[in-house]
Amino acid sequence: MAKNFVQPGNVIPFTAGADTVSGQVVVIGALLGVSLTDVASGAEGEAQITGVFRVPKVSAAVIAAGETLTFDISAADGVGEFDDNAAVAAAGDITGAAAVAFEAAGAGVTSLLVRFTGVPGTVETGA
Repeated sequence: MAKNFVQPGNVIPFTAGADTVSGQVVVIGALLGVSLTDVASGAEGEAQITGVFRVPKVSAAVIAAGETLTFDISAADGVGEFDDNAAVAAAGDITGAAAVAFEAAGAGVTSLLVRFTGVPGTVETGA
């Protein structure tokens, strides 16, 4: 193995902008991840940026398996929820390849299996 290898790159440190609970989706620049532990506001934690997790979904969204998703950061009182890729993104939302639906989910469903790709998405400017 190369002497400069550090880690596989599936986990990234982040500083919590607000109290964060284990399993909560977090935004790190243009990446999306899932907090591995509870993290107090201002403290450092770690987020898994690859893998499949069950996470909150906008109830009205109709999502197809394999669809790229929009992470609506203002949904659910600022905790955030995933929406379909046709949703109109607001400033700060993450769109694109950062997360993909791992299953289909219709209207009325409030959670969804999502594959976090470890690939940066696009941070919407709201312009």
